[in-house]
Amino acid sequence: MNSSVSIRPATPADAGTILELIRELAIYEKLLHEVEATEELLQKHLFDEPKARVLIAEYDGGAVGYALFFYNFSTFLGRPGIHLEDIFVQPQFRGRGIGKALLIQVAQIASQESCGRLEWNVLDWNEPSIAFYKSMGATPLEDWTIMRVTGDALTQLAQKSA
Repeated sequence: MNSSVSIRPATPADAGTILELIRELAIYEKLLHEVEATEELLQKHLFDEPKARVLIAEYDGGAVGYALFFYNFSTFLGRPGIHLEDIFVQPQFRGRGIGKALLIQVAQIASQESCGRLEWNVLDWNEPSIAFYKSMGATPLEDWTIMRVTGDALTQLAQKSA
């Protein structure tokens, strides 16, 4: 990793920066219209009542990327795992080992905390990221479909009786 690059845990003062990076990721993924996150929501759910953790990648002292992850649990392994929700490096800083450093740092946390797996999702059109992840030892799970309930459908499901 370049000596100008550092990875550190996010602090409450980073909520605005994290939101900016989330928006940049959403633009890259052509999903900006889906971003509902606010600085206040991030402050609450990342720091006040933490449900996830964030690592910030800095290059020459400025934030240029992040990794956001949370814990899940594998009943088959009988151990926790980490789900990497986002890993993002601003395009102009790619190719400098920053994404690799973020991924390694999350893997080190998973290893130190006896997690049984580290997993994440990637859009199927994102060939550069898929190639990068494969080069880091990741394998795609071809037999699984991601299911999601959100918005009004989540509200309606929660109101159903068993």
